[in-house]
Amino acid sequence: MPELPEVEVTRQGIAPHLIGHAVTRVVVRQPKLRWPVPPEILQLQGQTITGVSRRAKYLLVECAVGTLILHLGMSGSLRVLSPAPPAEKHDHLDIELDSGAVLRLNDPRRFGAALWWTQPLDGHPLIAKLGPEPLSAAFNTEHLALCLKGRTKAVKLALMDNQVVVGVGNIYANEALFGAGIDPRKSGGELTPAAIERLVAEVKAVLARAITQGGTTLKDFTQADGKPGYFAQELLVYGKGGEPCPVCDHRLKTVKLGQRTTTYCPRCQR
Repeated sequence: MPELPEVEVTRQGIAPHLIGHAVTRVVVRQPKLRWPVPPEILQLQGQTITGVSRRAKYLLVECAVGTLILHLGMSGSLRVLSPAPPAEKHDHLDIELDSGAVLRLNDPRRFGAALWWTQPLDGHPLIAKLGPEPLSAAFNTEHLALCLKGRTKAVKLALMDNQVVVGVGNIYANEALFGAGIDPRKSGGELTPAAIERLVAEVKAVLARAITQGGTTLKDFTQADGKPGYFAQELLVYGKGGEPCPVCDHRLKTVKLGQRTTTYCPRCQR
């Protein structure tokens, strides 16, 4: 599943091709995605795109009359094609531009979304209750300490709670907890102030590095230009259960937390 760095890399890739260009046509080939694609999405036709932003894993294509909200789901991708080849089986949505380029949504599993919203975005039901962006100043030691206070839930699960902080999915939660030296099974309420400070710093550092490297290609993700993300080459623990710890050589252990595979070093992470 594309996580925050992959979505941000996609945003950076498509934004220069969209902003300032008018939409000449919207083609919906498959309206049955995670939620039905609303017919109101056709209001984008004739509009000039004024911005392409991101909130959590949602991509926001903005114009004067509303915002197209896109989500890549588990296997979705967005490509800017010029010229666009004939659509294939899983090419569900095209946004045609006055430049001749086409923004195309491909989603084999159809867990992605294309929605239309004309009100302030912070009032959208999918966005209203989201926590702070992890790379923003709002995600800090004080915020995380308040969220973890008294919680018995494993810290890894708390870190993946979008009401605590958005976009820290399974890959990056594993990596950040390893970098901070924190056992992912530990209750959030047990963390010391120093541990929380380390964890905040590691979340920011891991995500920033992943964005710089173009995301992490595991199965389905590629960048908007079709190239793979290279952060997979820098992963220290994710997907490496049974291998030696890159710090102490102790065997990395894998457990399930919240039905998600979790890899950690029993010696380095306390």
